Amino acid sequence: MKIHLLPFFALLCVTIALNRSNGALPEEVYWKSNLPNTPLPKALQELLLPGNESRFADIKDIVESKQSVFNYVTGYGPISLAIKKNIATYNESTIFFLYNDLHRSKKMKLSFTNSIKESKFLPRKIADSIPFSSNKSQEILNYFSIDPASKEGQIIKQTIKECEAPRFRGEDKYCATSFESLVDFITSKLGSEVRALSNEVEESTKQEYTILTGIKIIKGDRLVCHKQRYKYAVFYCHKMSGTMAYMVPLLGNDGSKPKVIVVCHSDTSAWNPNHFAFYVLNVKPGGPPICHFLKSDTIVWVST
Repeated sequence: MKIHLLPFFALLCVTIALNRSNGALPEEVYWKSNLPNTPLPKALQELLLPGNESRFADIKDIVESKQSVFNYVTGYGPISLAIKKNIATYNESTIFFLYNDLHRSKKMKLSFTNSIKESKFLPRKIADSIPFSSNKSQEILNYFSIDPASKEGQIIKQTIKECEAPRFRGEDKYCATSFESLVDFITSKLGSEVRALSNEVEESTKQEYTILTGIKIIKGDRLVCHKQRYKYAVFYCHKMSGTMAYMVPLLGNDGSKPKVIVVCHSDTSAWNPNHFAFYVLNVKPGGPPICHFLKSDTIVWVST
């Protein structure tokens, strides 16, 4: 007998909404019990579902966005043909840059955006009930009524593929499909005493920024979690050897003074030789350290 998941899912959402009508959200309670001395970051707080909020968000705006077509943080594979054909568009903004350019007075064209700020965390029981694997991709697309040939369908499959990709040398990674699984991974790697750091910047359109005096290294054992392009909130979390993180003060042409996080990779020898960074910087694997700014919904966790 065929089971219709969507009616069941809708009923479950109503039940959860009623259970959430009073007091703190279950996710907030779970956070407090596991990370009692760490304030819940705004970047995660915004992804929790109130009882009356829609369960899914449309990602069509994201798949049409040139800024989000290439997942430059978690993708260490080869550059795509689409990127090659539109390389001039990507060169208009600084995505990757060399470590030697991380200094006062350096100017860069940047925009700070979220991956998909509308896609929220699902309750753990629901997230765990939905397949998240390449061999179930057709079932997943049917579940969300997504055309496999559409851009949205391709993004869904690509996100899963990146989560399933083998770890490269020096990487420890995990894709969290719920708030609770994210907390579990953080505490398993860093313990219960952590700081959560992210960009201190308002979402902005592309403009020129100048690096100011006061670059500070982020010390301690670190874990970086990137929000992925998916129908609901999924975070790609990883620890990488041979990396350093910095808090960098900037001055925008509009007078704004954000503080943003830069991650620099000193060892790129395990990256695919056709990676996007090598293409735009004209360097090779194992060459000079390569840096990049983080998106505004990326979180750096640091042990304290």
